[in-house]
Amino acid sequence: MGHVDVDAFDSLLGDEGQALLSALRDYDPAKELATATRLRRDHPPALVSAALTQAALRQRAVAKFGPEDAYRMYFTPNGVEQSTRTSVAAYRASRFAGFGVRRMADLCCGIGGDAIALARAGISVLAVDRDPLTCAVTRANAEALGLAELIEVRCADVTEVDTRDFDAVFVDPARRGGRGRVFDPEAYSPPLSWAVEAARTTPRAALKIAPGVPHEAVPEDAEAEWISDHGHVKEAVLWFGTARPGLRRATLLPSGHSLIGTPFLPDPEPGPVGRWLYEPDGAVIRAHLVADVAARVGGRLIDPTIAYITTDELRPTPFATAYEITDVLPFNLKKLKALLREREVGVATIKKRGSAVEPEQLRKKLRLEGGNACTIVLTRSAGSPTMLLGHPAQPLPTGP
Repeated sequence: MGHVDVDAFDSLLGDEGQALLSALRDYDPAKELATATRLRRDHPPALVSAALTQAALRQRAVAKFGPEDAYRMYFTPNGVEQSTRTSVAAYRASRFAGFGVRRMADLCCGIGGDAIALARAGISVLAVDRDPLTCAVTRANAEALGLAELIEVRCADVTEVDTRDFDAVFVDPARRGGRGRVFDPEAYSPPLSWAVEAARTTPRAALKIAPGVPHEAVPEDAEAEWISDHGHVKEAVLWFGTARPGLRRATLLPSGHSLIGTPFLPDPEPGPVGRWLYEPDGAVIRAHLVADVAARVGGRLIDPTIAYITTDELRPTPFATAYEITDVLPFNLKKLKALLREREVGVATIKKRGSAVEPEQLRKKLRLEGGNACTIVLTRSAGSPTMLLGHPAQPLPTGP
């Protein structure tokens, strides 16, 4: 990113740039050419271009940061893509604050999503990134959100920052190369091995990594936490200095429920599908804690290779979605069509695990009609292709 980018970005922070951004809040990116042509009659082309880019990025950022912050903040295309969503950053900042952390280094800070959450938790942050434009954006974000006193931005190579005087470090290595996502932790920038060494220089540390990280890549002195938000797995974090090395944890947001793994818990025995089926949250599956959920609900697996749990009695848990099962049948398209037609099912939620059938192709073949709804689960039970029919469990009444 050259100086032109930084200069164009800086021009957005002046009165003319701010007025343009306000005017473009609700602009339609599909009409970019017409809008640009109109605005260039009264404003410098570089400023118009920067403002249009920023307006589109803000609209995209609403999903992660919420409208109140997104429309005050500044972004780069990579920054929107790679930054932590507010809910996850706030949760992680609360853990750091709970450990008594007061001053920390945020290495590979990007556009400052985590630094903002840490500062809002009362922690003073040194935010480091080597890209001049990214640093300019982070500074502007700290100013825009009234956090400049708590966030110091340093444009430097993170590998040259001395972290020994801090209470904690947070490292979020870049996990995208020129060809898209990077899956090998040593191909992160900087590599995971460097980040782990950096983590060991301070009393506490957290490293953000891809949720698909192989469990054998987790260092023995780290606690590994998988985090989901509204049922979607967002990231994994390696924590150092929590006094719980080797621990595996799944945390569900927005509820904040955290499932801590029991060491050496054997896998539950498989058995026949009962009246209730439980689909564990993705964070639970990634953390390899399906056995822990099965133990909580007194359940069994429907197949040794499938992460579905079943019970004969309903025992609700925040860590899995429960379904009441009405039919357990060998997979048969003709039979399924006949059943759904007979029951006048017009709306079907199709789920699959361990099945080669594609839900959208199946939906076309079913030609659903009627006023009733049904959940169809395509899976394997006792090694055979199976279809389960049912509906989400009704929440149990919780007293007066």
